[in-house]
Amino acid sequence: MARMSDQILAPPAQKRWLTRGVLGIGLTSLFSDWGHEAATSVLPAFLASLGAPAVALGLIEGISDGLSSFAKLAGGWIADRPALRRPTAIIGYLATGLSTFGYAFARTWPFVLVLRALGWTGRGLRGPSRDVLLADCVTADQEGRAFGFERAMDTLGAVLGPLCASALVATLGIRGVMRWSLLPGLLAAIAFALLAPKSKQDHAHRAPSFASSFALLPKNYWNYLAGVFAHGIGDFAPTLLILRAAQILTPRFGATRAAALSVGLYTFHNLINAAASYVSGVLGDRVGKRDLLAAGYLTGTVAYAGFIFEQPTVPILAILFGLAGIHIGVAQSLEKSAAAEILPAANRGSGFGVLATVNGVGDLVSSVAVGALWSSVSATAGFLYAGIFALLGAILIYRWR
Repeated sequence: MARMSDQILAPPAQKRWLTRGVLGIGLTSLFSDWGHEAATSVLPAFLASLGAPAVALGLIEGISDGLSSFAKLAGGWIADRPALRRPTAIIGYLATGLSTFGYAFARTWPFVLVLRALGWTGRGLRGPSRDVLLADCVTADQEGRAFGFERAMDTLGAVLGPLCASALVATLGIRGVMRWSLLPGLLAAIAFALLAPKSKQDHAHRAPSFASSFALLPKNYWNYLAGVFAHGIGDFAPTLLILRAAQILTPRFGATRAAALSVGLYTFHNLINAAASYVSGVLGDRVGKRDLLAAGYLTGTVAYAGFIFEQPTVPILAILFGLAGIHIGVAQSLEKSAAAEILPAANRGSGFGVLATVNGVGDLVSSVAVGALWSSVSATAGFLYAGIFALLGAILIYRWR
């Protein structure tokens, strides 16, 4: 009788969060970032060899991210239709891998811009479908860990990419590294096709029209997005950090060694990013996501302030790259898991699409603005601009309920 009572009163076993689906989506993100980050790490040097100005990098990153964000708006609407989630994601991963491979054949920087834009459009379309499938893999109190794991695997790929680029560039050259990126790009699409979960079908639910799907989002979610957007318009592409480090280090070490040190610092940035993504996801499930997200934004303000100075040493630059990695890791992990807490399951895809669009518009504005301020005024002006908006985002998120 006592045993039966114990069985009745015992809490149900906790569902395992690292499911086949979570692992599969994590591996997909690992391979995808491995490929395109290998190409991204040598992109500033490649553009320089084509005679592109500093503002070209900002335009390439900003316009591509902007197009990706608007594609995510459409991708969110698609993701509200369960039957389309897996094929949309697979096609999107293929598009990113093939376009990155295409950089190897570019002769002018506008051609790189076109390829990047095409690849990032595919990246945008696939994102909401992947995020909805990932949220379906776990219970509500495990979403921080699941999204943190996916972001950590994504960023681990961003660590392996530059490392492979550094190892391969001496033998294959820059164009050879870009050709090699096709291999992990294809592996990403294969991993998703084999391991990602099937969509949960809700036959009683009829997906709303494109316009009405966004009107159905909770009011509190739009308030949350205001803080995310304020942060986003200062959150520029991390490749500009590579350019800034190379600019600082070249007078002391020469262009070749400065470029190698800059890629090494970027690799360290991504390693810290990966660790921060998972740790912040776990902490977010336990203590709440709002304050942690605001602290992550504030860390970005501190990092950007450090890049204003002209003569930081290599150890100081490592600290600044580390802080920037914490900033990005916390933001990428907690923005999505916080959104998943607010959004109803019926139009979660549209909600993720709007979140991605807000971030993408922010990326467009920030990358172009920082690049333009850098070219027309000074690097100090660009980083000051970024720090101000990171601080504003921290304040708005901290005040949000």
